[in-house]
Amino acid sequence: MADFIRRHLEGKKILLLGFGREGESSYHTIRRWWPRKKILIADRNPLIRNNAFLQGDPNIELHCGEDYLEAMNHVDLVLKSPGISLKGITDVTNISKITSQTDLFLQAFTPQVTGITGTKGKSTTSSLIYHILNTCGKDAILLGNIGTPAWHFLDRIRTDTVIVDELSSHQLEYIHRGPRIAVLLNIFEEHLDAYASYHDYQVAKMKISTTQTTGDFLIYNADDPVVEKQLLAITSYPSPVGMVDRDPGQTRPGTKQTGSGSFMVPMSMHQEFKTGAFLQDESIIVHIPGREELVIREVHNRYLKGDHNLRNIMAAVTACWFYGVEKDGILDGLDSYKGLAHRMEYLGFHHGIHWVNDSIATIPEACIAALQALPEVDTLILGGFDRGISYGALAHFLIESSVRTLIFVGAAGRRIGTETEEADQAIKSSKRLFYINRFDHFLPLALEHTRPGATCLLSPAASSYDEFRSFEERGFRFRELVLNVEP
Repeated sequence: MADFIRRHLEGKKILLLGFGREGESSYHTIRRWWPRKKILIADRNPLIRNNAFLQGDPNIELHCGEDYLEAMNHVDLVLKSPGISLKGITDVTNISKITSQTDLFLQAFTPQVTGITGTKGKSTTSSLIYHILNTCGKDAILLGNIGTPAWHFLDRIRTDTVIVDELSSHQLEYIHRGPRIAVLLNIFEEHLDAYASYHDYQVAKMKISTTQTTGDFLIYNADDPVVEKQLLAITSYPSPVGMVDRDPGQTRPGTKQTGSGSFMVPMSMHQEFKTGAFLQDESIIVHIPGREELVIREVHNRYLKGDHNLRNIMAAVTACWFYGVEKDGILDGLDSYKGLAHRMEYLGFHHGIHWVNDSIATIPEACIAALQALPEVDTLILGGFDRGISYGALAHFLIESSVRTLIFVGAAGRRIGTETEEADQAIKSSKRLFYINRFDHFLPLALEHTRPGATCLLSPAASSYDEFRSFEERGFRFRELVLNVEP
């Protein structure tokens, strides 16, 4: 299937738009196929000129600085990296040139791909699906937004390989073909810096479904009102549903299909379905025509706390049931899963305090979910780069919460704190509020004001881009400060 990608690129003048991790991966793949092919590379950051991979390559043409997008006018094909925003670009000719690793990879390997997206939970769900598949002996790979570019695996994929692909809105925005099995977890307000509106962000997320076709499957969160609203617009009529583990062509009556033709498989914490997944008496029930009912009673992995993670587990279990994983294999995978860094990551008990790193929480809903899952939080660190998203609901939640110490960081922290104080002018009589400009300044405040035996939680509800390059870097800094403080 890698031949499909090579044929698509052959004979074309190519621009690599963005030269981060994925751009470098694209460069190495093209160089492996065509050692002397001319490649254009465009990136706002002029420091890419110092990239060691490009030194001594005479067949490179670099376009850097504020006008870097102008290079799109001079090529046949644009391989766009996810980190590059084209907000405001309306040139239809240039837009028609845009593809990406994700786009070409999905077109080449669709029958083998399970794609997972959602504003929150996609990394946990993707890694859990991958872990369960590996635990039961299936040949599986994990790639995409979780950190490994898709093309890195081109020489590794066999016909029986299950591809678990975490997909961001940026990766989905320009795809032409959706995955065989799509998992849509939720859609919250985020990335408004990269999209003209919240609606545009929703449309980008929905590409995981709208680019599917007949015979594909969409596992979706039926409790999310935004997902439901978007699906209502594309839902068609009752149609068959089938399994994908042994005979993808075999179908049986059961559920609805989207306008694109994919079969809809709902999941819910509150509703029950004849076909779908739901919670009943604290057990996960999965009804998929063609297989017996699956009942998972031991659903709480000790590394995955809270209702939001219970929903992630439900999504992973449903996807693995589609692939024919037996109940014992699913249980083994759930029991042995260790979670991911920066996602409600327990750092231990130090200086009389439990420390939890939830740096991945870059939106208010994620912060609220973390507080709901961890009832002993006494100190909360939140804030960072302000992207203009709404904090009203978070402010009211903080007022009613049992958290006593709130440490607000940066511009987003100042706005969250201000909205919280405006919503309850008496809040300072029940809680301690601190405003800091530098992230590192949280530590002495947390050590002084957190009750002995209670929890200090980093769950920022904001992006990290004011001080850090990523939420991972922020989480590592939190971990470093906490674990290295003098006794």
